Amino acid sequence: MTGSKIRTDWTMEEARAIHVLPFPELMNRAQGLHRMHFDPTAIETASLLSIKTGGCPEDCGYCSQSSRYKTGVKATKLMETGAVLEAARRAKAAGAQRFCMGAAWRSPKDREMDKLCTMVRGVAELGLETCMTLGMLTAAQIARLKVAGLDFYNHNIDTSPDYYPEIATTRTMEDRLETIAHVRKSGIRVCCGGIVGMGEAEEDRIAMLVTLATLPAHPDSVPINLWNEIKGVPVQDMAQPVDPFALVRLVALARILMPASVVRLSAGRTGMSDELQALCFLAGANSIFIGDQLLTTGNPAAWKDRDLLARLGMHMACAETSAT
Repeated sequence: MTGSKIRTDWTMEEARAIHVLPFPELMNRAQGLHRMHFDPTAIETASLLSIKTGGCPEDCGYCSQSSRYKTGVKATKLMETGAVLEAARRAKAAGAQRFCMGAAWRSPKDREMDKLCTMVRGVAELGLETCMTLGMLTAAQIARLKVAGLDFYNHNIDTSPDYYPEIATTRTMEDRLETIAHVRKSGIRVCCGGIVGMGEAEEDRIAMLVTLATLPAHPDSVPINLWNEIKGVPVQDMAQPVDPFALVRLVALARILMPASVVRLSAGRTGMSDELQALCFLAGANSIFIGDQLLTTGNPAAWKDRDLLARLGMHMACAETSAT
């Protein structure tokens, strides 16, 4: 159901004014918009697999997979297709609706594209939505993934344009936005969000969402990641705990600025209480990753997520479509 106008002309002033609304007013506004576009009791489920871990040449200061930092993450080669499809089968059995495949690259080499496209086709044949995050892509690579049937491409902007140089220098915010534009132009749906808790100011968090909400088209999915402690990376020395209510306010702002986008609670849920997650769902979050691990960090066990949703009278959205 839809009924609100989708705006792409938000200003920082408007976003700030929404962000500081009294908490009951903010939640009411976010929940009202959420109900216009989604079933408020349904949570979309996705599973994430690292198909090529570590050894990335980028210097993203939050990432355990950068070759520039000593984090204990061992570099691996691209997984074999059979192993990826077996992981996808397990994810579907656990209740996943979407299967996301991530590779630690600046960008994939053309020689890897045949295998990547085979993975996409294989996962799609299992009845799962397909998503990949591979770094920057050329137009030809995007076209091949589209033909293979890729549904979503994840490419986060991470933080605000002003704070971005503090966390990465080997690629720019403009590089990221260019990749997002190419993906959107191809017809592949965009998954794009960021990370909070890396030492950024409240203004940066708001600016990150405004950047996404003023794209020509909003991302189809907006993951909000809470910084996970990773020893050996520069952000570890900059990171600051995120106040739980600040996180809820950010989720509510994302829902209000991008009312028809799926808002995902991504990394960091192991450090969130059940009560905090419930507040985030009320504020408009309607997607989670399921499975014990994300790329290199932990995630709540699937049974814990099922138990939480059952206690809230909510359900996994995939339950309605998993038979298709």
